[in-house]
Amino acid sequence: MTETQDTATASPAGSPSRRALIGWGGAGLALGAVAAGGAVAATRAGDDADPAAAGAGGAVAFHGAHQAGIATPVQDRLHFAAFDVKTDDRAEFVRMLKDWTAAARRMTAGHAVGEGAYGGLAEAPPDDTGEALGLAPSRLTLTIGFGPSLFERFDLAGRRPEALVDLPRFAGDNLDRTRTGGDLCIQACADDPQVAVHAIRNLARIGFGKVAIRWSQLGFGKTSSTTPDAQTPRNLMGFKDGTRNIAGTETDRLKKFVWVGDGDGGKGESWMTGGSYLVARRIRMNIETWDRTSLQEQEDVFGRDKGEGAPVGRAKEHDKPFLKAMKPDAHVRLAHPDSNNGITILRRGYSFTDGTDGLGRLDAGLFFLAYQRDVRKGFIPLQRQLSAKDALNEYIQHVGSAVFAVPPGVRDKDDWWGRTLFSEEA
Repeated sequence: MTETQDTATASPAGSPSRRALIGWGGAGLALGAVAAGGAVAATRAGDDADPAAAGAGGAVAFHGAHQAGIATPVQDRLHFAAFDVKTDDRAEFVRMLKDWTAAARRMTAGHAVGEGAYGGLAEAPPDDTGEALGLAPSRLTLTIGFGPSLFERFDLAGRRPEALVDLPRFAGDNLDRTRTGGDLCIQACADDPQVAVHAIRNLARIGFGKVAIRWSQLGFGKTSSTTPDAQTPRNLMGFKDGTRNIAGTETDRLKKFVWVGDGDGGKGESWMTGGSYLVARRIRMNIETWDRTSLQEQEDVFGRDKGEGAPVGRAKEHDKPFLKAMKPDAHVRLAHPDSNNGITILRRGYSFTDGTDGLGRLDAGLFFLAYQRDVRKGFIPLQRQLSAKDALNEYIQHVGSAVFAVPPGVRDKDDWWGRTLFSEEA
């Protein structure tokens, strides 16, 4: 990312340079879409705008009715972080959200945070950690969400949406408390892993003393696509899954299944209009067991052939599946909308591998991310069905879990993450 400076980074009249103080106060609010090395066209695919993905290394527009990183074409890498709030001061927390927004606006456009990583006062920490210097924006998107526990703070109880429910315990869950929950989250997606890690690192640094990372997850090898003409990626089991995922260009399906609408109603719901609800699940795969399973059984488990990805009895991946030709406990059959009264979610998962578990087995699997208009009508009934009947359960285990309310997008340079929740007039 470049060290390009903006007139908006100047300190307010009568105040010292922010570089002379500890931390960063959110400079650079009036940033244009300029990437490293020159201007690039910033696009927001899936946001009722140009459906084309940003070019290689390009910038994705930060402003919009919906947050980027949901229906945006899925990038190659992920750094996801859940945070615990450490402050009881509402004004301090709101100030942090504004600072985060300013930093996110700069980083997604390919700029360093604040006044940059070098060139300032030698006596003060730099505003940016510097590891993304010289790197392109890499289609970085940053998406924020608020967990149920946040609404126990800051007099927000009356604004918790009815749809933001605590997830029930599902059959087979073996959740690690250290990888579960969180007051808020940041999802950083990019085509360069260093750009994604840089973003989380800098937001955590800006939030020091106000928030702390509860858990985080690196992801690679996207397992779902929101681009209809792209090849469906494979998961670590070698199969294509999620062929009929909602595309970023399918505005009608996004409106029906993903975006919270004006008329959704419910206690505390209005501030969520234009937002969505996110479920994050860390799913451990029993890789060693799967790798010793016959090809026929693997294909029966999924209900697809492994080579083409075609449903049972069909020739091509995108052929309409004949569900009754699959085994009753086949994953595709049980997850298909026709088996769930039309339930449809937008999937945005990534593969992960985090070394071994100490017993010589890979700690690897799927970091599942699903966006929907209402968790009660999306993930919960779907997962109840899958956890009870899916043949895939023999080879996987859900070990981490969280749910978040993802507010609408940042509209312009004067807007900020969470304004509709924290502003009294919202």
